[in-house]
Amino acid sequence: MNTAKNESQCNTAPVRKKAVLMDGIYLNGPTLDIKAAEVFVQEALPLILEEAVWKAIDVREKVCEWQPPERLKEILDLELKEEGEDHSKILERCKDAMRYSVKTGHPRFFNQLYAGMDPYSLVGRFITEAINPSLYTYEVAPVFILTEEAVLKKMMGFLGWEKEGDGIFSPGGSVSNMYAVNVARYNHMPGIKEQGLSGMPRLILFTSQECHYSVAKAAAFLGIGTNNVYVVSSDERGKMIPAELEKQVLRAKEEGALPFLVNATSGTTVLGAFDPLEDIADICQKYSLWLHVDACWGGAALLSQKHRHLLKGIHRANSVAWNPHKMLMAGLQCCAFMVRDKTGLLQRCHSAQASYLFQKDKFYDISYDTGDKSIQCSRKPDAFKFWLMWKAVGTRGLEERVDRALALARYLAEEIKKREGFQLLMEPEYANICFWYIPPSLRKMPECSEFWEKIHKVAPVIKERMMKKGSMMVGYQPHGNRANFFRQIVISPQVSREDMDFVLDEIEALGKDL
Repeated sequence: MNTAKNESQCNTAPVRKKAVLMDGIYLNGPTLDIKAAEVFVQEALPLILEEAVWKAIDVREKVCEWQPPERLKEILDLELKEEGEDHSKILERCKDAMRYSVKTGHPRFFNQLYAGMDPYSLVGRFITEAINPSLYTYEVAPVFILTEEAVLKKMMGFLGWEKEGDGIFSPGGSVSNMYAVNVARYNHMPGIKEQGLSGMPRLILFTSQECHYSVAKAAAFLGIGTNNVYVVSSDERGKMIPAELEKQVLRAKEEGALPFLVNATSGTTVLGAFDPLEDIADICQKYSLWLHVDACWGGAALLSQKHRHLLKGIHRANSVAWNPHKMLMAGLQCCAFMVRDKTGLLQRCHSAQASYLFQKDKFYDISYDTGDKSIQCSRKPDAFKFWLMWKAVGTRGLEERVDRALALARYLAEEIKKREGFQLLMEPEYANICFWYIPPSLRKMPECSEFWEKIHKVAPVIKERMMKKGSMMVGYQPHGNRANFFRQIVISPQVSREDMDFVLDEIEALGKDL
């Protein structure tokens, strides 16, 4: 057989044949106008770069151009109609979509636990969106299967797992936490996969009062029930109290229930607290409990020699959730779920063995068909952008990002302490800086209940004003019995000391009349 000749023939253009009519439709040739599509993409890409990239990271531009929902509906003309619009109109639609979206890559976007724009990750996303692969089998996504494997292996190395483990990228940290609950439950009672919940003992999991809400959602979704999530008290800094955890475990046992999982948090959403993993691991070992660490936010500290002590003991975890799209700026979404297991636990827990995807007689090593470890079928190649970025900046570059972000957080905390009218909630442990702004009208008022009622109303007004002005975005929230306070998150390497000063100056300017 002449292989070269056959390959050449495979690449020849199709021969035009007589038209075929089927069900009233002519089937010959593609219906897409390739030339017109090429022109549209060539016109759209520079527009995207200008509006969604370069303007979006320019500190002189607005973070957002606020419009109320009803007005924005009118501007966007959301109705979907019978006939399509021409390309010039669609380009206008694109421009409007970018204009009225929040610029999360802006140096003064501090609203969430992600921010900034990494060019290598962005190009990685361009590539995967253009190729549009799905990560169930090696045959349809060879490059992306291998890059995911490489990234997981490197991340598990930072967890300190001597024999590595297993893992998969999931569509969000909430799903990673759900994976943890499901895998831990299966590990305790494998029969639940086939037999379901009927006849099973009452299962109890434990988590701190500062944990992410996805833990309760996972319990609800998996049929465990939110009443069976035992909440463990935290100290004044938001860290789980190990002695309180042990009390809750003993309580569950006395009730005749089956404790099976402890969820510890490394980097809580609001306060940025890190649970004491070594002490928690001791309790888990004592009572044979699965230890899951939600390090979605705080996992990045593992790359820093200065700050990795925050996660001391994570090597003892049975599973870990870690989101590189947060502090490491890999771009939404990029979320790893990893288990310290090499026996195929993920596969056994989730596999359905769909024969149309996971044939046993393929011509290559089917261990690279990783899709059956996932609860999804279609799955995006979220690890690739992180792999490309890591290749570009190296481990040292990622470490510098973490160190710089935490140094800026420390700078802002020190500036808050110097300024009249600003009050820290507590010294930051990570990149969460929580503080109150006290307007001049309240600065001589005693800190009584009336004072805190008035302070509670300050942050929402300032947030409204900054949004409508478009100058910056900083989040706020109440916490327990504490009045609303600002939560500043520092991530992006594009952020400067001047931006930190601007935050305080702008809050003062927006709120001094309150």
